Amino acid sequence: MRRPVASTLAVFGYLIMIVPILFVVATAFSAGRTLRFPPEGFSLQWFEAAVTYRPFMESLVSSLWLALGATALALLIGVPATIAIHRGKIPGRGLVEGLFLSPLIVPELVVGLALYQQLMIGFGLDNLTTLMLGHTALLLPYAVRVTGASLALADPAVEEAARGLGASPVRAFVTVTLPLLRPGIFSAALLGFVTSFNNVPLSLLLQDREFRTLPVTMLDYVQQSYNPRIAAMATLILAATVVIAVIAERTVGFAKIFGGINR
Repeated sequence: MRRPVASTLAVFGYLIMIVPILFVVATAFSAGRTLRFPPEGFSLQWFEAAVTYRPFMESLVSSLWLALGATALALLIGVPATIAIHRGKIPGRGLVEGLFLSPLIVPELVVGLALYQQLMIGFGLDNLTTLMLGHTALLLPYAVRVTGASLALADPAVEEAARGLGASPVRAFVTVTLPLLRPGIFSAALLGFVTSFNNVPLSLLLQDREFRTLPVTMLDYVQQSYNPRIAAMATLILAATVVIAVIAERTVGFAKIFGGINR
């Protein structure tokens, strides 16, 4: 209340973000045949229709596979890069870190078009490989920034003590550095997975008919059908995201990691 203008704007912003979501959730429980608010009665029929709709389930498996693969590749590249940036003595450290964070600045459609021209047309890679590389590039900023925040909060003296007691570089990394990075790696993996799973622009541009992600399939569905099945599927995804976020907060604590990012 000490800043009434800022508080009012914050509440207004939350309303703009939350109210449309509540409309979608309410529509998912409708007993009617079309998307409309207020819903016509109460029914769970559209949730059953969503989970038994074959294109949704097939694209869900594809999205899970793509998100898991891209997240793993981003961590395999991002974690060593983070350690090199924060612990190594490389020239132009700020420039290197900026290059890893650049996918956050460049529009995804521009990234997708560049990958299409260079990798698919130039090198002849297939759609799936190009899509996996594109998602990995989009997730690298999360792997580097979030893991870097966790590493910045760690005391370098602990690693130096392990080396001073005779631990080899590999053993010091496994027994000391990696446990210190665990919260950041977990948070980066979670953010990367959610980002890849919900991606539309890059997936829409690079995927083919045989491999389709769930968000793009839902986008195609809402352009052809106007029933609450799409709202039910969106509600299920929202519920799963909330559950994952709550579990992550209970086990890791996002405030600890994101507090380090702002330092």
